[in-house]
Amino acid sequence: MTRTARTRRLTLATGACAAVVGLLGVAASAQATAPTAAPDIPVADVKADLAKFQSIADANNGTRAHGTAGYQQSLDYVKGKLDSAGFTTKVQEFTSGGEKGYNLIADWPGGDESKTVMSGAHLDSVPAGPGINDDGSGSAGILEVALAVAKADLKPTKHLRFGWWGDEEDGMIGSSHYVDSLGADTAKIDSYLNFDMIGSPNPGYFVYDDDARLEKVFKDWFATKNIATEKETEGDGRSDHAPFKDAGVPVGGLFSGADYIKTDAQAKAWGGEAGKAFDACYHEACDTTKNIDDTALDNHTDAIAHAIWELSS
Repeated sequence: MTRTARTRRLTLATGACAAVVGLLGVAASAQATAPTAAPDIPVADVKADLAKFQSIADANNGTRAHGTAGYQQSLDYVKGKLDSAGFTTKVQEFTSGGEKGYNLIADWPGGDESKTVMSGAHLDSVPAGPGINDDGSGSAGILEVALAVAKADLKPTKHLRFGWWGDEEDGMIGSSHYVDSLGADTAKIDSYLNFDMIGSPNPGYFVYDDDARLEKVFKDWFATKNIATEKETEGDGRSDHAPFKDAGVPVGGLFSGADYIKTDAQAKAWGGEAGKAFDACYHEACDTTKNIDDTALDNHTDAIAHAIWELSS
């Protein structure tokens, strides 16, 4: 027995409505699961962390160097904020120069651990000073990005991990120890992003060019802000990305300059003073909270957040 024409029309109409509802449901679901844009990271929060690092140094003979109470208190401060935000933290111990050293590793729950996006900065200063730009700036920057991940309750596709390294100033000792400890798990690190000095007082905008995919993420973001960038060469092999790169991990990162001299062309592009170092207080006692350019610190920290959101989705 065949259906009548009217019955067929009613059936077709009902089916069409159901199809529309189904498509709307799929669209709504896709919209709900689409990655959100990274938040703006308040530079005031990053500067508050730097003020804390300064106060720690002030209470410990002006330094936060490896093997000192100033370093341990810096680690405790960062760890406390991460623990309160819901990260799983681990302190990794090593020995360097006859002193115990410590790395701090923080994992955000969820995501595919076989594809881990890791960001890092060294937490120690040189013995001569408090190390607020080198590398309190990178340490505070990734701390505030990590806290923004927690505040957003981000649910990344890839796993997120952050690291604060001990004893970088004696030759990347802490980060080298960490990479060595990974063994076969090195293959699980999808990418490592390094941030060593991001608030230099006469700043530049340098992007690591070690991996084209990671370089593009940063360069594209700066392009949207009409900020010119150059490839980073001053820090090649001199910071914590080096052990990861040597182990075959794709690396990227940002840098605002150390003791190299700013050229006329760079001053025209970025402002500041040509003929002077990007950071005249590099490795000196004057690397204090007065040794920071707020705009550079803000731009670099927001770029870090963008990269974390994009690369982990």
